[in-house]
Amino acid sequence: MRERRRLRLGILALVTLVLLGAVPLYFGIRTLSHDPVFDTLDELGVPGWAAVKTVDNVSGSRWCLQDCRLRERTVTSDRAPEETARVYSQALAAEGWRPWQVARCPEQKEKGSYTCWRRDELTLDLWVRQPTCVPPPVNGAPAVPPSPVPPPAAGKCTGSLVSVKVRNAIDDERTRPQPSTDPSLTGEDPFPTFTDDPLGEPTGSPS
Repeated sequence: MRERRRLRLGILALVTLVLLGAVPLYFGIRTLSHDPVFDTLDELGVPGWAAVKTVDNVSGSRWCLQDCRLRERTVTSDRAPEETARVYSQALAAEGWRPWQVARCPEQKEKGSYTCWRRDELTLDLWVRQPTCVPPPVNGAPAVPPSPVPPPAAGKCTGSLVSVKVRNAIDDERTRPQPSTDPSLTGEDPFPTFTDDPLGEPTGSPS
């Protein structure tokens, strides 16, 4: 009887330890795998028509091991780009984001509305543009080669497409001092000759 009691107590203690360790482990893994930045984006006060379909993608390390974390969100809106960009800008401002006037925003000229924002240790790029339409098939074959990310189907080209990119400010090159342009690359002589002296004789030029 004593051996049976000890065995039961041992099994009960083992099960208790497993449960006590499994629950914190589960929530710990869940916390590490979920990025709170997406929760912040979810809390943006945009109407339902401005966030019909949402696709999230994340890459990099939260602790900036090798590459810092990059959060990307693509959203489909039912209304025009101008109206969609306006409601997103208002929602970002209401959540404490501030417009960020910086060079290379965007990196290259893009169609639609492209704005940059900053809040605390994060930077955010907001790009709102018209969706890409697919031409109708020609003789049963696609008019354009298929792409990895299929654009909206033909006949559904209304509305707009929203792209949100959030990075850590320390990993955003635009927060660092930008190098000045080398005059030699602009056709300007980096070593101009000296001006003449008051007597009209040249003072010399660098060798």
